[in-house]
Amino acid sequence: MGGGQEIRYALAANPHVLLQAYTREFKTNFRLASPVILGMLGHTFVAFADNLMVGQLGTAELAAVSLGNSFVFIAMSLGIGFSTAITPLVAEADAAGNPQDGRKVLQNGLVLCAVLGVLLFGMILLGKPLMYLMDQPEEVVRLAMPYLDLVAVSLIPLVVFQAMKQFSEGLSHTRYPMYATIVANVINIGLNYLLIFGSLGFPRLGVVGAGVGTLVARVGMCVFLWWLFHKRPLFAPYVKRLKFRHVERKVLQKIANLGFPSALQFFFEVGIFTAAIWLSGVLGKNPQAANQIALNLSSMTYMFGIGLGVTAMIRVGNQKGLQDYPELRRIATSIFLMTVMLTACFALLFLIGRHWLPTLYLDLNDPVGRADALEVTGLASTLLLVAAIFQISDGVQVVILGALRGLQDVRIPTLITFVAYWVIGFPVSYYLGLHTPLRSTGIWIGLLAGLTASAIMLYLRFRNRTARLLAAP
Repeated sequence: MGGGQEIRYALAANPHVLLQAYTREFKTNFRLASPVILGMLGHTFVAFADNLMVGQLGTAELAAVSLGNSFVFIAMSLGIGFSTAITPLVAEADAAGNPQDGRKVLQNGLVLCAVLGVLLFGMILLGKPLMYLMDQPEEVVRLAMPYLDLVAVSLIPLVVFQAMKQFSEGLSHTRYPMYATIVANVINIGLNYLLIFGSLGFPRLGVVGAGVGTLVARVGMCVFLWWLFHKRPLFAPYVKRLKFRHVERKVLQKIANLGFPSALQFFFEVGIFTAAIWLSGVLGKNPQAANQIALNLSSMTYMFGIGLGVTAMIRVGNQKGLQDYPELRRIATSIFLMTVMLTACFALLFLIGRHWLPTLYLDLNDPVGRADALEVTGLASTLLLVAAIFQISDGVQVVILGALRGLQDVRIPTLITFVAYWVIGFPVSYYLGLHTPLRSTGIWIGLLAGLTASAIMLYLRFRNRTARLLAAP
């Protein structure tokens, strides 16, 4: 009996049994998602550590890190989005018991991502002069420039790492990338302590020290994960006979056909949050610093959605390979339900802690910067109130995108994300932020509108796609 029939009979007999049809998948979902979540939190914790430590220097330094990272986030979204094409292709090959195809995806994916990382680095260098044309505070731009040079270089190892990470996750081995990000955080925090503040005789580099820590940490995690691949026998069929000179046009095209739309999906979403940074900069350094605090905290909870989205991509990709579509829909729905329950808890956390959490980022006891620090924490607490409201829609939309990637359905979802964020969300942010008294809060209301529109439209797309698969003979 198919999974869809089981659910219909269960519903007729007992709604509680229907709920159990979904909740019994929670353990498997959590087992797959937890290493991904911890790994992604590791990435975010690198930025969190930078923000936390740089924030002790002052609000201008914190705003500079925000402005510098805004350029990197755009490029990084393209690299990470492109690399996600590797996971469903490897998952499908793994479900079909075909390691040769999985090896081809890894080999060609690494080549593509390495080239893309170099191109993205070049793109940032060419775009640096835009900082002077964006009506940003002059002090912030001056501090951001040298920091941006370093984190731009770090994009190359980061995108290569992402290719390896997506490959490992496609095989359902999600814990190894997590180990690599733990190593990266140890490196980053250690170098931040030594170089930002000039501890133990090291030079006091301030914001530049944070950039050095990020660069070295990203190179370190890339090297460490590659070393793990060669030390673990389970990866031997994939990594022992790689020949990077022998790329295959057919495989490259298959990765690109999935990767490019996925990259655009990430780009459209990250782009609107980047626009929020720039719009906040127009309002001043304190609104920009407050925006960075709220954005950094929100990005941590977003990583849970990313982890569950990867789980959806893996499990949906496996069921697609088996062509068991009733089971595919049941498993995907279980992940959606799990996401709603988890993000509701995050919404409550932000509501309760919105006044306390921003105080972690700034020194409120510094008499020189106390007035600025109090203004920033007050603004950030208001933004966290809006962030609490969009927690569910933010988590749901990224998980449904993962499920659609598992179905290798990327083109229409790309259009949906563009409409949600840039036809709906950005105009609201721009108007409410710059042309009404709402200012920073108005910018984040636009983010709320875009994320909610995305979640609704993507869910309807998933229901439509799976309905057609179930109806097919």
